[in-house]
Amino acid sequence: MSMHRLSLSVVAVIIVLLAGACVSNSGTGLVISSPDFSDGGVMPEKFTCSGANISPEINWSGAPTNTKSYVLLMEDADGSTGMLTHWIVYDMPVSMILLPARMAEAGKIPGGIMQGTNAFGITGYSGPCPPVGENHQYIFTIYALDAKLDIAPGADIARLKEVMAPRILEQTSITVMYELPAE
Repeated sequence: MSMHRLSLSVVAVIIVLLAGACVSNSGTGLVISSPDFSDGGVMPEKFTCSGANISPEINWSGAPTNTKSYVLLMEDADGSTGMLTHWIVYDMPVSMILLPARMAEAGKIPGGIMQGTNAFGITGYSGPCPPVGENHQYIFTIYALDAKLDIAPGADIARLKEVMAPRILEQTSITVMYELPAE
């Protein structure tokens, strides 16, 4: 990972933390979105293994008032072994309202944010990369929790789900599709 990418991620997270502190909860229910794609749409190539393989921007709002932290998961619903985890982000403070694009591949990010180890052994984001000719569904789920998880950086999906299960207040998802182009 380049120092430039890490520096951009650090600056972006600090800006998001500061901006999020000024946002009030409308109480209309948890909502997740992205300016990079729409629910049910197609994942742009730059966020995939055939592109730059960078993480997209993810936004959320409307968490319950007793939310203390957030977790974001990106999973491939059509993986050959079942749900395949591509991205795990946890212990995001309640003041956060988005994850910026191009998140660094690091276990711990400023602001106390942690990234877990995905199904590919990477701590951070791994974009869609289905077998050629297969159209896969990628599900981004945001969870509002009643506590920080306080587990070490690099946690795997099994550990994360075990610890967060009793803490979930609300969750919501968006799904995008991606098919690797034939060569």
